[in-house]
Amino acid sequence: MTDVEITARPEEGGGRSESGQRGRRHSIAEKVGSVGQQRLGALMLLLATVAAIVWANAAAGSYASFWETHLQLGVGELHLEFTLHALVNDALMAIFFFTVGLEVRREFAIGELTSWSRALVPVVAAVVGLAIPALLFLLIAGPSGEGRAWGVVISTDTAFLVGALALVGPRVPGRLRVFLLALAVVDDIGALSIIALVYTGDFTPLPLVVAAVGLAGIFATRYLRMGRGLVYGTLAVIVWLAFLASGVHPTLAGVAIALMVPVYRPNRRDVEHALDVARTFRQSPNSEYARAAANSLRESISINERLQSAYGPYVAFVILPLFALANAGVLLTPDILAAALTSSLTWGIVAGLVLGKFLGVFGASAVMKLLHVGEFGAGLTLDRIAGGAVLCGIGFTISLFIVDLAIDDPGAQNEARVGVLVASVIAFAVATIVFRISDALHPDEDTGQVLARPVDPKRDHVYGTDTARYEIVEYGDFQCPFCSKASGVIQDVRERLGDDVRYVWRHAPLVDQHPNALAGAEAAEAAARQGRFWEFERGLFADQDNQLPSDIVRLAGALGLDVPQFERDLQSAEVTARVRDDMLDAEAMGITSVPTFFINGRRHTGPYDARSLLRALQQTDAEPNTTPRS
Repeated sequence: MTDVEITARPEEGGGRSESGQRGRRHSIAEKVGSVGQQRLGALMLLLATVAAIVWANAAAGSYASFWETHLQLGVGELHLEFTLHALVNDALMAIFFFTVGLEVRREFAIGELTSWSRALVPVVAAVVGLAIPALLFLLIAGPSGEGRAWGVVISTDTAFLVGALALVGPRVPGRLRVFLLALAVVDDIGALSIIALVYTGDFTPLPLVVAAVGLAGIFATRYLRMGRGLVYGTLAVIVWLAFLASGVHPTLAGVAIALMVPVYRPNRRDVEHALDVARTFRQSPNSEYARAAANSLRESISINERLQSAYGPYVAFVILPLFALANAGVLLTPDILAAALTSSLTWGIVAGLVLGKFLGVFGASAVMKLLHVGEFGAGLTLDRIAGGAVLCGIGFTISLFIVDLAIDDPGAQNEARVGVLVASVIAFAVATIVFRISDALHPDEDTGQVLARPVDPKRDHVYGTDTARYEIVEYGDFQCPFCSKASGVIQDVRERLGDDVRYVWRHAPLVDQHPNALAGAEAAEAAARQGRFWEFERGLFADQDNQLPSDIVRLAGALGLDVPQFERDLQSAEVTARVRDDMLDAEAMGITSVPTFFINGRRHTGPYDARSLLRALQQTDAEPNTTPRS
């Protein structure tokens, strides 16, 4: 094998372009939409809050009278009567809780909470982060007679949390974002359970029997071939009305309905069918084939994820701002501010949200990291967890929601709302400072120069012996032509050094440039579960132009894999998480192009032909290895 100098630069295209960087970042920021959408949603929520406060203080009478406007809906003797305020809090917020339930369902089915070892850290941090704020609140505000309002301080506002993280978070937020989102899901489960158990009014069990039947119908609707949307909608209304009649807060109907909606990863056969129909439409474009193609593409995605995509923008840009407009209108007169300043209720809420959430989330995480319990990935350092823990003190939406449920006295409600607003501002400001300090502790010049996660033979794909003097770690993409050439260079290096060098592959697929790269990475992990990673890697590099789902399954069959098991593994959350972990590590180290090499734990710059890699390896003889080996 000859030495061929490979020096691809970002401007030369291939696997090292800026569009590739954008592609990978988009794939990592899954589940919550784009950063721009997160920021816009948080901004609209903030503007609605400011508008509510200005309206309530500029024209208190009109603010209160507007939201107390009565509406009556019904036919004949059957009718419902609502105020506008109740319509927002009981009906529209049911849609918000529905989207929360969809996310909870997804996380437990195919997301971060499928594996106990992966979920342990955010789950424990969330549970402790629910308990300590409540205890702190009761300690401070219990004597005020409003101890029942302890639920105000338990929950983090996910919308503000994600938006604030996008605005003021660390330079490399990927791993922290995943941690906080998993934590927020558990936090939401706890808050919803407390609303159901503690803040339910007069309870009537019989309507819940009707709700149970309706929920069973929603579960069975997945088996209908046509007309599912109408059936889902009708049954959802029935379930909501049954919850309303039972005395259980009707917003919880949204959660119950969401848990009945199926979620799954796209099936290969459904994807292939959608591609076939799309090809037919391309050959004969007409309205019939267009509808068939659209239906096939839609049906290849689970109902859960389709509903999240459909309702997400309405929740972020309409429902939550309306809720803020209807609930954040706190009077800020001198008398009310003076009363809040000396109110144990107000300070109990501020202390519970700001201090309690920080102590619970950060304290639990720090103890687990100290005891080496649970998984902490690259970039999830304690200083960044500290910033995220402070952000968890933004308890806006559910906090204001519970204020209305737990407190009857209007004066005390005002004091509580002041506490929620003050706590949210303090949490945002302090988190900004913590993140800036965190970034100062991780300056740009050091980012990514050292391998963030040491090689672990039990986890990583290692070619060579554990006793090798040298180590090459590559972050690559199976559709990148430069990575394919680099694989030949690695073989040349190994031929010259033999067992003195071991080679490690990690995934960094550039999905914008290479649409099938992520599927290839997951397929290689599925093959690894049958002990055939390296054979599958060579097969992918040998045919980079044909890596559609059918091509991948065909390769598995040609290599003698158990194809049904391979296809099941392709659908597994473990395989998805394994690839995503590598991608998050790559983001934490600022890897924006592939292939990227680490030589004995240090990032390699410059050409990566065999002669250059050999020279870089030999130069490390005089230097200590910067990363310990597992």
